[in-house]
Amino acid sequence: MKVIAVYCGSSAGIDPRYAQHAAEVGEALAKRGVTLVFGGGKVGLMGAVADAVMSSGGQAIGVIPGFLKDKEVAHLGLTSLEVVDNMHQRKLRMAELAEGFIAMPGGYGTLEELFEVLTWGQLGLHRKPIGILNVAGFYDALVTLLDHMTAQGLLRAENRRQLIVADNITELLAQMDAWQPSNVEKWLTPGRS
Repeated sequence: MKVIAVYCGSSAGIDPRYAQHAAEVGEALAKRGVTLVFGGGKVGLMGAVADAVMSSGGQAIGVIPGFLKDKEVAHLGLTSLEVVDNMHQRKLRMAELAEGFIAMPGGYGTLEELFEVLTWGQLGLHRKPIGILNVAGFYDALVTLLDHMTAQGLLRAENRRQLIVADNITELLAQMDAWQPSNVEKWLTPGRS
């Protein structure tokens, strides 16, 4: 993977480990020569990841809707900043650029971005690895919910396995590098349940 999209909060949250891990992610990507694609903001965890990439000599591409740029939250110290019309274009452009996806701690927007690329992968619209960096157990409850959905027959085990979970960036990147997509179709084939 040469380009990874990172989804994370526009807030830093209350646990200082979130920002610490955001900096570690940025440093790790730069060290590996991986370009960061992110939401283009200078604030919160997204700003921390981008700052670490840039200060470590890496490349960062921000994709931000014009209305957020106009609110002066755009990170202007990046390799490039693409301004798009709306949030839908932002997500699509980030997905087009990325060869893999990482979700870090965040709120509604982070979850929405994560689940959109998971859904696209489930439907066969891409074959890219998707990971959660589970900083300080932030996503433990979500992982439990996904396992419950699988046990209840609402999420296929094969689709559940498309989400990689690790608690440090080194392990997560190694698992993403080794990840092999399955040829599972959701329920699109007639006669399959």
